[in-house]
Amino acid sequence: MGVGKSTVGQLLAERLGAGYRDTDDDIVAAQGRTIAEIFVEEGETAFRAIEKQAVREALAGHDGVLALGGGAVLDHDTRELLAGQRVVYLSMDVEEAVKRTGLNAARPLLAINPRKQWRELMEARRNLYEEVATAVVATDGRTPEEVTQAALDALELKEA
Repeated sequence: MGVGKSTVGQLLAERLGAGYRDTDDDIVAAQGRTIAEIFVEEGETAFRAIEKQAVREALAGHDGVLALGGGAVLDHDTRELLAGQRVVYLSMDVEEAVKRTGLNAARPLLAINPRKQWRELMEARRNLYEEVATAVVATDGRTPEEVTQAALDALELKEA
C-alpha cells in the first residue's frame, strides 16, 4: 500500500514501450465500486476471490506491465501463476509508508491502529512477496523515476 506500484508500473511500461494494466483498476471497473466498498459490503474473503479471478484474467490476457494489489500474493494459485514471470517486489519501511499514505482509514485493512496493522501485514506478506519476486527494489527515499530505473536494472531489461 502506497509503495508506488501504479506510478512505477506506468513509468516502467512507458520506458519498455509496453502496455500497463492494474488489477485493482480492473476490479473497480468490473464491480462498479471501490475496493474499500467491496471490503465493507462483502468482506475480505469475497474480495480475495474477485481479486484472484482478476489476476488470472490479467495474466492470461496482458503481456505488458501488470500491477497487482498488495494482497494478491496471499493466494497460493496466484503465486503459482506468477512463477516464471518477471516480478518486482517494491519494498518500503513503515516510516516511508506513513509519509506516503498517512496510513489513513481509506485503506480498509489499516482502519484501526494503522502502524501496527501495516507492520503485521508486512510480516505476514513479506515472505510471500519475496517468494514470487524476481527482484526486490527498495523505494524508500527514491523518486518514482529512480525506482523505475532500479527495476529495469534489477530485471536486466532495456528500454524500448
